[in-house]
Amino acid sequence: MTRLVLATRNPGKLAELRRILAEAAPAVELVSLLEFPEIGEVAETGLTFEANALLKAHAIAQATGLPAVADDSGLCVDALNGMPGVLSARWAGTHGDDLANLNLLLAQISDVPPPARGAHFACAAALALPAGEEVVVQGTLPGAVIDKPRGVNGFGYDPIFVPEGETRTTAELSAQEKDAISHRGRAFRALAPAVAELL
Repeated sequence: MTRLVLATRNPGKLAELRRILAEAAPAVELVSLLEFPEIGEVAETGLTFEANALLKAHAIAQATGLPAVADDSGLCVDALNGMPGVLSARWAGTHGDDLANLNLLLAQISDVPPPARGAHFACAAALALPAGEEVVVQGTLPGAVIDKPRGVNGFGYDPIFVPEGETRTTAELSAQEKDAISHRGRAFRALAPAVAELL
């Protein structure tokens, strides 16, 4: 089996990509950065999702000597000119404080009427090989932001985001339902053929 490193320590993200790759690339063993405690965080200094995904994938491929997959994703809110965007995970100032990020976003759009609360989740997923080859793809999920969190599944902004054509938030969907439509699911599914081909 070929080992592939997913540039995250997030078990939810690892489980999601494992489910997606199980069909497209069954000969690939996916591991996370939890298996490489000596590797520090890669600074997301890019100005786009694509730049950050490639930055992380290349850094992890170099550090481990193994092919690596990384993604960068976020919520882009129309009323905030596409922000928080690449700053989604640290919108409130501290990286990964989901509740603070969500509460700040809700406060910022509290006066925005529901028809003007359009938004989309965006994800760029990148595959980098130690020799330098790279592939990057994108996935998006359009929808809208509601005024109060609902649901306990998912993470990040999931409790306040209702996908287009849905009445439930992404935090109210099952893992399988979310995988089928999510921005990350779409990006990883688009990347899966390249993983199968290059590995």
